[in-house]
Amino acid sequence: MKIGMIGLGRMGGNMGTRLLMNGHDLVAYDPDYTAAEALAQAGASTTDSLAELIGNLNAPRIVWVMVPSGESTEETIHALGNNLSNGDIVVDGGNSNYKDSMRRAESLRGKGIYLLDVGTSGGIWGLENGYSIMVGGDHSAFLKIEPLLHSLAPPNGYGHVGPSGAGHFVKMIHNGIEYGLMQSYAEGFELLSSKEDFPLDLAQIASIWMHGSVVRSWLLELTLACLKDNPSLKGIADFVEDSGEGRWTVQEGLDLAIPTPVIALALQARFRSRQDESFGGKLLSAMRNKFGGHSVKHT
Repeated sequence: MKIGMIGLGRMGGNMGTRLLMNGHDLVAYDPDYTAAEALAQAGASTTDSLAELIGNLNAPRIVWVMVPSGESTEETIHALGNNLSNGDIVVDGGNSNYKDSMRRAESLRGKGIYLLDVGTSGGIWGLENGYSIMVGGDHSAFLKIEPLLHSLAPPNGYGHVGPSGAGHFVKMIHNGIEYGLMQSYAEGFELLSSKEDFPLDLAQIASIWMHGSVVRSWLLELTLACLKDNPSLKGIADFVEDSGEGRWTVQEGLDLAIPTPVIALALQARFRSRQDESFGGKLLSAMRNKFGGHSVKHT
C-alpha cells in the first residue's frame, strides 16, 4: 500500500521503517534532511516539500502526519487541506488535543477530505514490538487504512473507537493513566530505597514482581532496566517534564465533574520536580513557626 508520511522523528521514523519492513511503499517528507536520509536508506522515497510528496501519491491519497502537536500539526493539516482532493485521507498520528481533532475533521469534511485522529502508543519500542493504535473518525476511511494498521500494530492492537476526536480522546486518557502508574512505581521504589533497616536490591525486587505479581507491567519491566543500568540513578536530575495530555486529562475530569485524584497528583508531582525551591514550601515553614514556634531550616 502506498502512503505519504510527514514527520520522521523518533515515532514517525520508526513507524515508517516498520511499514517498509512490511512491504508498504512509503513517500516521506521531513524538513530535517538527516531524518529523511535515514528513512531513504531503509527504502523510502523522500521529497523536498509537502507539495512534492502529494504529487508522488495516487488518488485517493493517504497522508500520515507525525509532527509535534499544536502549531506544527495545525499548519501541516491546514496545508494538506489546501492541496489534497475529495476522497483523500489525512491521518493525524500525533498527540493532538481531541477537541482540535474534531474541529480539523469538520473543516476537512467540507472539502471531501477525511481526517482520522489516531492515538498511538508504543514509544521507541514500537518498531520492534508494534504500536497500540486507537482510531477515531469516519469508519469507511478507517477500513481503507486498515492494511497499514495491521502492519503497525501487534495482534489485536488496533481498533476504530468512535467518531472524530475519539481516537485522541482515548489516547489522552491512556496517557493520564500512564502518569498515575509511573508515579506509583516511583513512590513505591523510593520507599524501598529509603528503608535503611533492609539492604534491598531494587532491581531484584522489580524482577521478582515481574513474575506472577499483580503489579507486573511493561512499565515495571522498563523500571527494572533502569535499575539494572543505574541502581542509584546517579547523574539523573529530579526534573520531570509533561507533554500536555496529563493536563488535558485532569481538565476533562473537572469539566465532567469526575474525580481524578491520582492522575491530578501525579501531574502536580511533575510540576514540583521542576522547582529548585518552592515558595509555597517556604511559606508553610514560616507559618508553622509563627503559630507554633516550630523550627525553620535556614539556607
